[in-house]
Amino acid sequence: MSPRRLTVPGLLITACSAPQSPLDPHGAESSQIFTLGTTYFAIALVTYLIVNAVLVAALVRRRRTVLPETPDVAPADPDEGRLGRHVRNATILTAVLLAVYVGGTWAVEARVTSTSRVRPLEIEVMARQWWWEMRYKDSVPSQTFITANELHLPAGRPVLFTLRSEDVIHSFWVPALHGKKDLVPGKVNTLAFTPRETGTFRGQCAEFCGHQHAHMAFDVVVESPDAYDAWVAAQRTPARPPSDALRARGQQVFLGKSCPMCHNIQGVRAYGTRGPDLTHVASRRSLAAGTLPNTQGHLAGWIIDPGRQKPGTKMPPNPMSGDELEALLAYLGGLE
Repeated sequence: MSPRRLTVPGLLITACSAPQSPLDPHGAESSQIFTLGTTYFAIALVTYLIVNAVLVAALVRRRRTVLPETPDVAPADPDEGRLGRHVRNATILTAVLLAVYVGGTWAVEARVTSTSRVRPLEIEVMARQWWWEMRYKDSVPSQTFITANELHLPAGRPVLFTLRSEDVIHSFWVPALHGKKDLVPGKVNTLAFTPRETGTFRGQCAEFCGHQHAHMAFDVVVESPDAYDAWVAAQRTPARPPSDALRARGQQVFLGKSCPMCHNIQGVRAYGTRGPDLTHVASRRSLAAGTLPNTQGHLAGWIIDPGRQKPGTKMPPNPMSGDELEALLAYLGGLE
């Protein structure tokens, strides 16, 4: 953990560092939110300790009141004036703390939602049950491309997300980089953040959206600007043509089954939009929105019986012979 995170609460939660932890920030906005949260935690902890110390002192010093023989005459209480001062001071302190909380929250919100002067990278995110479509926009329409369930971002450059939902309410959340923002059907929301450090972080839908809500994740790969530019150039190229007879057979299997009705592959006669774009599917880290690692064995099981791997998924089963499956796996494995 870097020195900037060695706060009192930070020391208590060092074991919580993970790719999907808001307690281990790696972005400009998430760092400000983390600092605000730890500051509030420290203030609340000190306040709690002071209040309990005063309570313990009062219990220790408590005295029994001696009633006078004449009931009509009330005894003078020397502590009454001091008690009134304490109540007044505590009330003022409460108001000051409330002002600090409100002012700090307002200041951080203004900073994390401000528009950067640097032209941001623009990405349109469409949420569906239960996967993510990422459209990298460009002023030249032919340079726009689509990926699924995986974001690549350049370190140090602000990113502006346009958030939409096709079906129900979802929530876009990358805890290590920013707070969450809902995606509401019929409404367009935006979210912006600047990743500072390279690495791979996990994003997640943070709004219950149905049976497979827990398996609606995505990877965020933050890399150097040069590595990002190389990745973009690769994504803009059409799918690689089959390099051998087995992969050519696999392409025929893909086009002959129902796959093109839902999936798109650039450069091939497959224009479906109901499912993820498969142009460079072999280069992705996972399958089915973070449900399975992208290996040949898991891909085979996902193709044949996706409902077994992810119950409730919209993708139907695809029965085929062993030879067809082998050829199809070889073809998809070449789409890097």
